[in-house]
Amino acid sequence: MQERGAAPALSTDRRRRRGTSRLLIALVVAAVVVAVDQITKTWASHRLAHGSIHVIWKLDLVLSYNTGAAFGLARGWAPVLAAVAAVVVVMVLALVRGVRSKVMAAALGLVVGGALGNLADRVFRGHHGAVVDFIALHFWPTFNVADACITVGVILAALLAWREDGGRHVARGADGDPAGGAGGDAPSQP
Repeated sequence: MQERGAAPALSTDRRRRRGTSRLLIALVVAAVVVAVDQITKTWASHRLAHGSIHVIWKLDLVLSYNTGAAFGLARGWAPVLAAVAAVVVVMVLALVRGVRSKVMAAALGLVVGGALGNLADRVFRGHHGAVVDFIALHFWPTFNVADACITVGVILAALLAWREDGGRHVARGADGDPAGGAGGDAPSQP
């Protein structure tokens, strides 16, 4: 005879296994991103130090060092940016176990891998906290594999979150009702 209380433990175990598999997916994707990012940055640091390479159309490989964040913002704030990246990595990894899909876990793995790749540059490369950038499109700031993975990961995660939410964009109040009361158009009463 089975006790009634045994079933919830099974679903808890299932959720724990699913969360662990999502975390494993994110970590594997992140590890691949870090490896590819660091290999390409090492190549760029050595090869492009002798001059840039024109690939096609507006795509050139040009060595540059960015002490700031995306788009060159916050130049010279490398220690702060490194700390922010570390916090982002921890926060995203904490979220991964609760995601619903393997694709979302992979998208978040792209973000974590990109953040760790750039963090590794700031900590280990010895360019005064700068990140190695080398992909130049000339109509966009120069970037690297880590930057591309962060961008793709964030866009993919946003699209997946939007899809999982059914495309709804009605803001909800603390009580779960649509914001604004009746139909969401009327202003709330004090």
